Amino acid sequence: MRTHQRSPWLALVGLACWLGFCSPAFAGDTLNAVKARGVVRCGVSSGVAGFSAIGSDGQWLGLDVSVCRAIAAAVLGDARKVVFTPLSSQQRFAALQAGQIDVLSRNTTWTLSRDAGLGIEFTGISYFDGQGILVHKRFKVKHAHELNGAEICVQSGTTNEKNLATYLATQRIRAKIIVYDQFEPAYKAFFSGRCQAFSTDVSALVSLKSSKSAHPDDFEVLPEVFSKEPLGPAVRSGDAEWFAIVKWVLYAMLEAEELGVGQSNLTQAARSDNPAVLRLLGQAEDIGKPLGLPRDWVATVLAQVGNYGEVYERTLGRQSPLQLPRGLNALWTKGGLMYAPPLR
Repeated sequence: MRTHQRSPWLALVGLACWLGFCSPAFAGDTLNAVKARGVVRCGVSSGVAGFSAIGSDGQWLGLDVSVCRAIAAAVLGDARKVVFTPLSSQQRFAALQAGQIDVLSRNTTWTLSRDAGLGIEFTGISYFDGQGILVHKRFKVKHAHELNGAEICVQSGTTNEKNLATYLATQRIRAKIIVYDQFEPAYKAFFSGRCQAFSTDVSALVSLKSSKSAHPDDFEVLPEVFSKEPLGPAVRSGDAEWFAIVKWVLYAMLEAEELGVGQSNLTQAARSDNPAVLRLLGQAEDIGKPLGLPRDWVATVLAQVGNYGEVYERTLGRQSPLQLPRGLNALWTKGGLMYAPPLR
């Protein structure tokens, strides 16, 4: 039997990779690159109200946008120093892999195949969502099982397409799926009457109903939610420093809400006698040092962007046109799932 000897060159390559020298080109350098460039490059959606969309003043608004602004505030001291790149579902991962953006904050679902197979890493969950179905009230459909014979529009290349197919099959609902390559043509086909229903994440359905329909009250979201869609920011694999920064910026915003510290009361909070509050604001302990950030980075984030609750209410909640209740996105102390590891 012929034996195959391993090339010394391959052995050296293997050793180099094991030592970490085969990491992506940007690995370990993102923070330095952001500082040198003076802006954070953030990949967002091409327009989902409440998450990332351009407002009437020409500025990007939304929960995903606010996460990016918080990162810029923490790293550069200025939440305005962000360049937003709108990306389609098909473009988003390639843009992150290629180093065209520093962080992807684009209502993207955290899944095993994405987290382990694309050279990217999700840093946390900024919004707990689930998939649903939007219908026109004129069809008098109140539940998904009444959709037999209907045509349902959905976008391809997303978790939504597979989720919908699985749900219809398991529930034995004989509906036809109409697939569109892009998000905009898919929902426009629904609103024009091409399909009797449209399926995507519930938050996006509420957003579309509110912002893309001339008569929002003519539509309703069915009560069935048939998937888990944990949405959150992602970064390229291999850069532990940048991964930690993006992760802890989100957690700091959650911790601040739990401690009752935010944009609205930051001055008073700085005089608090609560050790956890003083540690959060960098007064009792330097929690910026392990991340390579200024001592007061959390205070800067809160002053310029706000805590998670403040951001939620103005982008998705009571201060927004969407009026989405917190639900699963409430703090764990208030019946939700939002929970930050200790900042100490």
